[in-house]
Order: sequence, then structure tokens, then C-alpha cells
Amino acid sequence: MNLDDFARFNEIDPQDMLSQIDELPDQLLTAWQIGLDSSLPSWSGISNVLIAGMGGSAIGADLLAAYASPIGSVPIFVHRDYDLPAWVKGSQTLVIASSHSGDTEETLSALETALKRKCRCLVISTGGKIAQSAKSSGIPVLRFEHEGQPRAAVGYSFALLLAVLFRLNLIPNPSRELIETVAALREEQTQLLADISIANNPAKRIAGQLVGRWVTVMGSGLLAPVARRWKGQISEIAKAWAQFEFLPEVNHNTLAGIQNPEDLLSRITVLFLRAPSDHPRNRLRSDLTRKTFMLEGLGTDFIDAQGETRMAHLWTCLHFGDYMAYYLAMVYEVNPTLVTAIENFKTEMAAGGE
Repeated sequence: MNLDDFARFNEIDPQDMLSQIDELPDQLLTAWQIGLDSSLPSWSGISNVLIAGMGGSAIGADLLAAYASPIGSVPIFVHRDYDLPAWVKGSQTLVIASSHSGDTEETLSALETALKRKCRCLVISTGGKIAQSAKSSGIPVLRFEHEGQPRAAVGYSFALLLAVLFRLNLIPNPSRELIETVAALREEQTQLLADISIANNPAKRIAGQLVGRWVTVMGSGLLAPVARRWKGQISEIAKAWAQFEFLPEVNHNTLAGIQNPEDLLSRITVLFLRAPSDHPRNRLRSDLTRKTFMLEGLGTDFIDAQGETRMAHLWTCLHFGDYMAYYLAMVYEVNPTLVTAIENFKTEMAAGGE
């Protein structure tokens, strides 16, 4: 379809995913304030943090871990599975169970294990079984209201975690950087909103290039989890296949795999995510890797993060990807909200695979 035919968007997007993407800057501010206002114990002596979650809840944790890595006082681990690693035990470990619905079975399993091992625990959720379990166990709950898909609540899953780490004195005060990030997002939106024509909208342009292509998204350092987010959004919003890769790891294996199968490689497009805060050697790797791919006939493009701070780089690059995935869904004329394959799979899991 014509991406400047804005009237058609409402027909394809009856649940209005677009408005949730538009509201991301406000969501970050709302979540930050909820995190500051919520009741939280005055814990001390925490030596490591594990965040358990899946899907949209886990990606918020990935973003938080990447942002906090160079400034935080403790290591942060993201756990996407049942149970917990053996080292997670005792009061020196904080386990944060993040589940949008509150019914994510893997996250419920991780919380149950954390309680048995006497870890300090808290929950981030809209409610569900995990909030009930937390209440019965006397665990603090940071509760937020959101009726959309978990992937559209990434601002909550990040900023609530951000507030927790700040209040526990595990990272410096990020409030000024958060305000600058929101300003950068709103400035970026002047080019990305749906009523901006394709001639002046880079997210629409990239979406148009990806039609009928196998998409690979690459990022390094701070933008590595953003590459993962792009992949998830392309799959869930546009119902299209995609994958993500991390630099510099790509240069130690994937770079060799650009010969076969020739018919498939000719239909691949590789997107390189870049930020001013990239390690200079990774920036060089990105440029040289793109050059190598181009010489082999692979389609490539790059997307530059905006803003003056690391947090702004993280979120402006992510927000660009959300818009791009939405416009790709419009081109494919698929509902960007529904994830029928995932819901059907959950039903089969609940039935034990019968």
C-alpha cells in the first residue's frame, strides 16, 4: 500500500497500535514517576541483580542492563527461562520479576525459586498471578496500568526498573538524562509521525526497502539490545521474519557466511544501528562490515541514534525501529497488534501439547 495513504492505517490497525508508539515519550515519564512514588524497602547490601522476564518485559530489562553497565555499582543479569541459575541465592541478590500480564509462566517459576532461596524480591506487573503471589509473600509490587500488548509497554518495563535501581543507590540519579531523552524523542517524532510524507519520513523509507527481504539488524554495546528489539518488533508487528546480531561478535563468525546459499543472500538486507556513544573500534567494525556485505551484493543501510546522551541514543534508535516496523506492517497490510501464532502456541502449552 501507499504509506502516505494515512486513512488506510485505521482499517489495518483497528486497535490503534500507532497511538501507543506515539505515546512512548509520555510513557517513560509516567513510569519513572510511578517508580519514584511506589513503596520500596530501604534495602542495602545488594551485590547483584537478576531481572526475570520474557518478551516485552525482558527487553526493558536488556535496555536497562545496557544503560547501567558503565555507571552501575553491581552486575545486572537478565533471565529468560524457568527457575534460576545456582548462584542466585541469599539476601545479597535482588530478583526482580517483570511480567506485563502477571501470568508469564517462566517468570512465575523464577520468582518461586527466588523465594525458596531467600533472595530479596520485587515484582513489576499490571497484576495477574504474580501480583497475587507477591501480596501473599509480602513482596513489594510496582504496579502500572496498561491494556495494550507487552511490547507496547517497553517504556514501563525500562523506567520502572530505572527508578528501582536509582532508589536503591545502585546507579546515579538519571532524571536529567531522562528528561533530555524525552525531549530528543519528541524532536525525532517530527520526522517519524504517520502524517509525515514518505519523502520526509526515514522510517517509512526503510520500511519500504524491507518489503520481501530477510532482515538482519546489527548493533553493538548500548545498541545491542536495541537490535534485539528491532527484530522482535519486525516479527510481532509486521509478522515478518528477522534476526539480530551483535558486533564485534559478527566479525568472528557471521562475516564468513556470506557465500551460500546465493539465492537467499541476494534477498537479505542488513541494518546497522549506530550511535555517537559507540566504542570507536565498534564503529569502525560496523563501517567495514557493511562495506564487506555491500561488495558481496547484500542490501545494507544504517540508522543513526539521535540526542546528546547515552539514554537518548538508546531510546531514539529504539523508537525509530518501532515506527519502521509499524510502517512495514502497513505495507504488508497486517494487523500490527494481533499475534495469533503466539496466542495459539500459549493455548497449546496450557493444554500440555495435546
